[in-house]
Amino acid sequence: MNTVAVLGLGDMGSALARALLSAGHAVTVWNRSAAKAEPLADLGATVAGSAAEAIATSELAVACLLDYASVREVLGTASLSGRTVVNLTNGTPRQARELAEWVAARGGKFLDGGIMAVPPMIGKPGAFVFYSGPRDVFDAHRDAFAAFGGINYAGEDPGLAALHDLALLSGMYGLFVGVLQAYALIRSEGLSAVEFAPLLSGWIAAMAGFTEQTAVEVDRGDYSQGVVSNLAMQAAAFDNLPAAAADQGVSAELIAPLHRLLVRGVADGRGAQNLSSVIELLKK
Repeated sequence: MNTVAVLGLGDMGSALARALLSAGHAVTVWNRSAAKAEPLADLGATVAGSAAEAIATSELAVACLLDYASVREVLGTASLSGRTVVNLTNGTPRQARELAEWVAARGGKFLDGGIMAVPPMIGKPGAFVFYSGPRDVFDAHRDAFAAFGGINYAGEDPGLAALHDLALLSGMYGLFVGVLQAYALIRSEGLSAVEFAPLLSGWIAAMAGFTEQTAVEVDRGDYSQGVVSNLAMQAAAFDNLPAAAADQGVSAELIAPLHRLLVRGVADGRGAQNLSSVIELLKK
């Protein structure tokens, strides 16, 4: 019963299984396509003929599948009584909470997780995973979780791991959007993105203080302190970004949503406040 079952052997599931094996854990693996289990069998994993068989051998089952519907379909074939399911499939907080109730109704314990790494990073410095659900269940399996990388317990609410995961991804994609727009402008004149990259990296690093400063403003709900570049000025200056993009034959669709928010913020009477005040316009 000290074996860990890994359900789903895509790139990420296989990386999780390899990390567990490297850390000295006994691992049983299952995948719809049995061929994907062969490399892990060569490393010492036991290959189960079904998900139910894999779960039966293990107190802890790690699911890393396509989506939450797939997780329910796979788990629904097995007895979950006395088992702990850790779902490391990407999804939403609502889906995590609903799955927690579903597992509990079948006699199982549940943790949800959010992996902040790509498969080659698993088990190496820089990788970490959010977990949420009952603290005692989390504490009981910390040793296995340590094989994947850093451990970040987000709280008792099963939806909090997914919330933290998606919040960090939102910040990441926002950064990616700006980087892609910058390169599109540079390439519109035939200039080298590679030569421009150090300038962009340095500029982004210099602006990193925005993260901490804005967090204070958002928690306070006060965007009027220490204003050095107000929203009205930012909105006026931002007009040049889509205008320049149009002149260069580049679409501004990546940055258009922020432009609309800036204009709305000024119309909403926030012109004298910091740029961060547009977050109030995101609340439904």
